[in-house]
Amino acid sequence: MSKIATEGFYFNPQRKVAVLNYSNQYISDVFTLLNTQELVDVVQLYLQQRHHLQNQNAFEDLDADEYLEIIKSILLDQPHVFDKFTAAEILQSIEALYSFYRSFLRIAVINLHQSDVVANNFMDIDNHFNNLVIRLYRLIEEKLQGAPNKTYRQVNAGSSACILTQSHQWPLPQGYEVLQPIRFIDTLMLRPPMMMTTPSNKREGTFSAVTTNPITKFKGGKDEWYCFPAKIGESLAYIYFHRDYFASGISLANLFEVAAAKDIEGHKPDLILLFGLPHTQGNVCHYYHDATNDIWIGEVPYNDKTTYFGYMKKMCLTLHNLHMIYESKLPIHGSMVQINFANGKQKNVVFFGDSGAGKSESIEALQEVADDQIISIETIFDDMGSFTVAGQEIYAQGTEIGAFVRLDDLSSSVAFNNMDRGIYLNPDKKNARVIIPADSYSRVIAHHPIDMWVYANNYDNKIGLHRFTDANTAKKTFIAGKRKALGTTDEVGMSTTFFANPFGPVQEEQRTRPIIEQVFKILFAKNTYVGEIYTHLGNDKSKNSLHQSAKELLQVLMNS
Repeated sequence: MSKIATEGFYFNPQRKVAVLNYSNQYISDVFTLLNTQELVDVVQLYLQQRHHLQNQNAFEDLDADEYLEIIKSILLDQPHVFDKFTAAEILQSIEALYSFYRSFLRIAVINLHQSDVVANNFMDIDNHFNNLVIRLYRLIEEKLQGAPNKTYRQVNAGSSACILTQSHQWPLPQGYEVLQPIRFIDTLMLRPPMMMTTPSNKREGTFSAVTTNPITKFKGGKDEWYCFPAKIGESLAYIYFHRDYFASGISLANLFEVAAAKDIEGHKPDLILLFGLPHTQGNVCHYYHDATNDIWIGEVPYNDKTTYFGYMKKMCLTLHNLHMIYESKLPIHGSMVQINFANGKQKNVVFFGDSGAGKSESIEALQEVADDQIISIETIFDDMGSFTVAGQEIYAQGTEIGAFVRLDDLSSSVAFNNMDRGIYLNPDKKNARVIIPADSYSRVIAHHPIDMWVYANNYDNKIGLHRFTDANTAKKTFIAGKRKALGTTDEVGMSTTFFANPFGPVQEEQRTRPIIEQVFKILFAKNTYVGEIYTHLGNDKSKNSLHQSAKELLQVLMNS
């Protein structure tokens, strides 16, 4: 099926993405909607994909114009429409057309143009369009069934989300002028729970450096590209993405803080990501360090594989981590939580390890075995953070305000408690994921002391907790980055990754090693608990072994 691309409407059946530009075309009433060429085009695409079905509905043998003329006649109560088709046939087709449109991710866009009126009313504008679409559907439905409904469901009939965009002036270095026309996302309104599907649901490989600045390949226009300005930790990132990647672009809102206008105007970013370039070297993901302007730039090719959100998230984090390493900070692949105990103690614990090692599962298990001994467990960072050396002290910071987690890893209580805020990706497939907001930006980037740092060991057939007695032995385990891969990436079986982090440290090993040395030296000098927790996940999927390890962890934390 072909795309629809007009000034006010974009519709791509291959990527299941639709973009409605309210600034260029806004529909205020039912009959205006029925008379748009865009609706004719959508109906035509719908009829094309229905023609291969067996038991074809005769009403769907019409072309789009004839189809819509019948609909208009129904709304005007003209009885001749039922001379050739039954009400049941027409209603069945209308239901399927409605589902076809709603199966797309539909993003409404309004450009601010510095208008406070638009900024204050954009949700009302979008709500009006949603109500218009659902009213049209119900009018047709109730006329065809000859009676009003007894049950009404207020679904997101028109759009899945609405964004405000804005142009900003920032100090573009020479050669970056091609980015000037691309508008920044200013404000987002999501309609969760959002369920989205993408052709790909797994990430492959690592990201490598290139010697040519990807900015030389950028030829995008302002109608096709958008910029999500993000605060990743304390890095300022301008994430440019093609509109066919709106599923990933909109999902960033649950993961990273949206940078405000004051953070963008006059400010050069630390990181730039170009997501959806027509061509990259080897058709894979790369990064480039523009040392002259001190900007890390990532490039991701346009293909089905990169529709998986993990590519956008991990490229952002790779660029951020490389920036951190050059700032002499240590990127940490792991989760950090602050635990408040019933006995009055508070502990900050960092769980460390590569994907699938059992970091999130260990936290879940700790909650499940704690009963009333733990008052709360608050997430500081869920996937990536950094350690900063300040004199003879070390503090930790996070990068993300949300969590991108496998649905299988969530307890039912966590999953259901966050359902109304979540963005769900490929929920019907293996490696189904959800992105849920977790903490405030101010809390994520605060300077957090470290009480315990444990490696999530999922490969040894042991149970419990092990504390390292010397820095060298601990370093060897953390640097080796061993794990038994569980299929969340393209790896299977035993693997090793330098410092368990393929997103920065692997690419800059020589720069990272001195920082690792310094961090372990200070932690052991301060007698900080550095150890490993045996998650047992590489050997069996039952919770029994992990629960035993969690119980030992609980006792150590409460008694130390």
